[in-house]
Amino acid sequence: MGFVADRIFLTKGVGRSTERLTSFEEALRDAGIARYNLVHVSSIFPPGCRLIPRAQGEKYLRPGEIVHCVLARADTNEPNRLVAASIGVAIPRDSNQFGYLSEHHSYGMTEKAAGDYAEDMAAQMLATTLGLPFDLNTDYDERKEQYKLGKQLITTREVTQSAEGDKNGLWTTVLAAAVLIGEWR
Repeated sequence: MGFVADRIFLTKGVGRSTERLTSFEEALRDAGIARYNLVHVSSIFPPGCRLIPRAQGEKYLRPGEIVHCVLARADTNEPNRLVAASIGVAIPRDSNQFGYLSEHHSYGMTEKAAGDYAEDMAAQMLATTLGLPFDLNTDYDERKEQYKLGKQLITTREVTQSAEGDKNGLWTTVLAAAVLIGEWR
């Protein structure tokens, strides 16, 4: 018997506090996932799974429930230090094939750069699984077009949260998550 996800939603949050743990809790609250017991899993987008909006996904969950997620997190208490957390998604056209989720945690990277990086990582992992050719020396946007032209990669996405460290030295935590919803079979 194992847990199989058939729906996933993406979320993100930021929190600030005098304590590192409390800052993380605030980021979880901002992301709407503080009420659950989170179990971190690796980065496979299950076959047949659907990406759904956060508001829809939250309706399937109960407070205290054990919830599987792919989680990216970064924190700092250095004033003005830029932190980012991203989840990238790559879903193949064939719904019987698994896809990939990637997590990326960074310092000094803009939200756009971190998001593109995470999305590209997920796409690269899927492309290599599908045997699609790609050239790491080309620009990400160009590779993205190659993946789409290959007609095997249907969707790539990302969710990213970035923030500057609090100017007074409070802990600042950012997180991004892919929350898996399913059942035990």
